[in-house]
Amino acid sequence: MSRPQWADPFEQTLRGFLPLLADDQQVTPTLNLADHGLDSLATVSLLLQLEETFAVTIPDHLLSEDTFATPAGLWEVIAGLRDPEPAT
Repeated sequence: MSRPQWADPFEQTLRGFLPLLADDQQVTPTLNLADHGLDSLATVSLLLQLEETFAVTIPDHLLSEDTFATPAGLWEVIAGLRDPEPAT
């Protein structure tokens, strides 16, 4: 399987909020975060940590169960808010 298309700090941060994810288990784009221990309290902490790590503010209208359901959904929101790469 190919490596997911997200920044390493994203996966490192996410793993810290998934207590039921084994250390040797791969974080796949469709991994169900709730099934791996992401509860409502952890979601708030994860949100704050990701905003700080990636220097973004996730607007209220993007704060939904769908956003925090899978790594792919969450990364899509963060990637969409990050500063675009400078044109060369």
